[in-house]
Amino acid sequence: MASFVISKPTLSSPYLAQQRSSCLRSTEKASILSTTISRSRRDLIGRVKCAMGAPYEGNGPKFPRTNVRDPYKRLGISRYASEEELWASRNFLLEQYAGHERSEESIEDAFERLLMNSFKQRKKAKINMKTKLKKKVQESPQWVKCLLSFTEVPPMEVIFRRFFLFAFMAGWSIKNSADGGPAFQVGVSLAACIYFLNEKSKNLQRALKIGGMFLGLGWFFGSVVVPWIPAARLPPTWTLELMTSLFVYFFLFVGCTFGK
Repeated sequence: MASFVISKPTLSSPYLAQQRSSCLRSTEKASILSTTISRSRRDLIGRVKCAMGAPYEGNGPKFPRTNVRDPYKRLGISRYASEEELWASRNFLLEQYAGHERSEESIEDAFERLLMNSFKQRKKAKINMKTKLKKKVQESPQWVKCLLSFTEVPPMEVIFRRFFLFAFMAGWSIKNSADGGPAFQVGVSLAACIYFLNEKSKNLQRALKIGGMFLGLGWFFGSVVVPWIPAARLPPTWTLELMTSLFVYFFLFVGCTFGK
């Protein structure tokens, strides 16, 4: 009987049934654990891929008008805002939403679009002004055309430097008006005017003629206008010669700066 049980085991044996049941439970636990680990790995890999593919926007506060298409509305300014208001709005928003990359890019994009638009409008207005001025010159009388043919507009830097020179000469004359006449200062101004004219035209004879002409014009207008000015409104040291020299400085400045 014993040999039969050993040679042919069956499920009716309590020991073998217990062992088989334990083995099945272990297999089921291992399968469940393997499935859980597999799902966790897939979820983790998916999250890592999503994080790697997503753009980094930073930790700062998010700009609420990032997706607004109108750059004026995005920056919160009117369509008639000046460039100072545009810069102020841009700096304020960048300070408020610093640290959030997408918000900063959105603010800068709207600012650059409006700044470029402002530049184009200024350039267009300048071109229109030049066109209108040119048209008026063409429609002006012949003597005006002849007069304008001898003039030109230099860069603003040149205008300011020469204005400073002749203004200094005028101030020097006024300061020393009690000591003597402004003959020396007028002579220096005339020499400077001739030098500037010769530098432009490369013709000393022409520069001498134009410089002498503007000196004469200044002296003539000064001699005509100054006597009409009430003496009571002038300082006691301001003589007729000094007042006339101020007209001379002005005409010499105009001649050497805007004359050809």
